[in-house]
Amino acid sequence: MKYILMMNAPKAGFDTYRAWSEKDVQAHYAVLRAINKDVTESGEFVATEGLAWPHEAKLVRTGKDGSPVTDGVFPESKEFLAGYWIVDVETPERAYEIAARISAAPGPGGVPTDMPIEVRQIMTAKPAELP
Repeated sequence: MKYILMMNAPKAGFDTYRAWSEKDVQAHYAVLRAINKDVTESGEFVATEGLAWPHEAKLVRTGKDGSPVTDGVFPESKEFLAGYWIVDVETPERAYEIAARISAAPGPGGVPTDMPIEVRQIMTAKPAELP
């Protein structure tokens, strides 16, 4: 079963990541790289990407003529999608274990970030098989 593990960062504190010391940034990414290595070696890794800063995001809808209409960044949002992993695991519990490891990655001073990681199964059914 494939799952997407979405790293959501709070809007209020998103810019604080830029204020982390180089040592804290390196420690954080070392843990994330170790998780990626472990998941790759277990054969569960599919993909991972970090995303651009929230101020670069646009909410897009279609206009009356079908052209894209952008709505700037997300002024109502309290959190932003900062990045994601896609894993192919045997059970949802395994996806939760990986998500918990990501959430526990260290922040400033080595304290776990406790960042919420949303775990959702990726739909693999064909449209005819959907309810």
